[in-house]
Amino acid sequence: MTRTTTTRPFELYDATLRDGMQGEGMTLSADEKLRVAKKLDELGVHLIEAGFPSSNPKELEVFDLLSRETWTNATIAAFGMTRRRDVTADADPALRTLADSFCPVTTIVGKTWGLHLEKVVRVDPEENLRLITDSVAFLRGEGKRVIYDAEHFFDAWRDDEAYALRCLRAAVEAGADTLSLCDTNGSSLPLQIHQAVATVVTELGEHARVAIHAHDDAGCGVANSLLAVEAGATQVQGTMNGIGERTGNANLTTITADLELKMGVRSLPEGGLQRLTEASHFVDELLNRTPRATQPYVGRNAFAHKGGLHIAGMRADARTFEHVDPTAVGNAREIVVSELAGRGTIVEKAADAGIEVDGDQAAHIIERVKELEHQGYQYEAADGSFELLMRRETGVYEPLFELESWRVIVEQRAAGRVETEATIKIWVGGERYVRTAEGNGPVHALDAALRAAIGQVHPHLRDIELTDFKVRILDSTKGTGATTRVLIDASDGQETWGSIGVDENLIAASWEALVDSLARSEQSGRRVAGAAATPKVEA
Repeated sequence: MTRTTTTRPFELYDATLRDGMQGEGMTLSADEKLRVAKKLDELGVHLIEAGFPSSNPKELEVFDLLSRETWTNATIAAFGMTRRRDVTADADPALRTLADSFCPVTTIVGKTWGLHLEKVVRVDPEENLRLITDSVAFLRGEGKRVIYDAEHFFDAWRDDEAYALRCLRAAVEAGADTLSLCDTNGSSLPLQIHQAVATVVTELGEHARVAIHAHDDAGCGVANSLLAVEAGATQVQGTMNGIGERTGNANLTTITADLELKMGVRSLPEGGLQRLTEASHFVDELLNRTPRATQPYVGRNAFAHKGGLHIAGMRADARTFEHVDPTAVGNAREIVVSELAGRGTIVEKAADAGIEVDGDQAAHIIERVKELEHQGYQYEAADGSFELLMRRETGVYEPLFELESWRVIVEQRAAGRVETEATIKIWVGGERYVRTAEGNGPVHALDAALRAAIGQVHPHLRDIELTDFKVRILDSTKGTGATTRVLIDASDGQETWGSIGVDENLIAASWEALVDSLARSEQSGRRVAGAAATPKVEA
């Protein structure tokens, strides 16, 4: 297929703040919505759909905050619907709110599919055309750029192609400058999308921009959007990371990279694509979602290599196992350590950590990894623990402390309240430290006691934040007596690392991972700052 040429500049339309919030568990405060909008503007998105300006008090606050900002790249769009059937457009409260909004762009959704006309709004086809015409004409007369969202367009197209086109013509003749073809149910396949969009472009492309708004119910949201562009669409709508109702909207993060790197369609300003990974993770973090590691382009695993032969190929030429340069989208290559690793992987990981490793040492480390993974350790997500393993095996590890003992007491009171207390006894530089702390659980209490004990010697460790905690049962057949694996993610505000612990006792496994998370921070701090070494004692 050959992409239809057009003289209109390409536009990205982000619907995260409205359509994205319809996904299960998705919610942002007014201030957080402003932060997302500013990040999208920084990325270079052309249009940001902010939502219904009159739907609720929070949305009123959102629009008030947005109206006070200066926007470098983006234009804010307000969203609404065609007029109610029992009032004129100028008397419809929702349309009047759109007209009075500071937003220069209004996006209004209207019905296209006969099923909805019959079962939902209960208007005849001719009256529906009048609803579209009156609403678009009113907003156009108020000086707004009007984007018409043809809801369920592709279902309507398959049901009655002629009427679907009549709805679009009504919008264009009333002044709409963009026709957004919505696959609202996400039911369409790529070739169906291409055929319909190509026809609309041929029929109406001289008079209006054609846009695609896809959902991912059939797993084709991204593919449908790209095929629409091939057919001549010059605006793509979607959400960051594909969030949205049911299975989500078309993933604008993936689409943006595909357009520029695969199709030669510039969709962001110069340098914008290099901010894609940062923007993707920013949105996930505000939504309190763990960024999906396997997401194309921006996921942690998007450029992760594990197999020894793959890694060898990468060293010969990165193109052997990477379809694009990870830096093009602001991501980075990850060499994953496992029992499948070769010596080259170990040498490369050691060099990244500032450790000198020869061939024999690399081979020894590989054998040690195999032994530990057989016991239940897994270093793919525990890069911090693996760095410490390399240091131990090469003799450059400097423990934080010598452990004398730790103890955790968990007590449930009659009223139902559970109290946890941890006591640790350690030696640091010849000095004995005994600390007790309370917490909302065993790991929290141990963490608090340990930081209190070593905080005087290593004060910066007090600022390390534990960002995630995962527990996995390794042998479910043993029930509560099974070996457990604990993974902890930690961050110093600039970088994040993982640590691991394995033991039949859950608290012991947690302690091991906790100590590694802090020890890795101290080792890295020495490497970067060249700080004085802590006395060599066992942890």
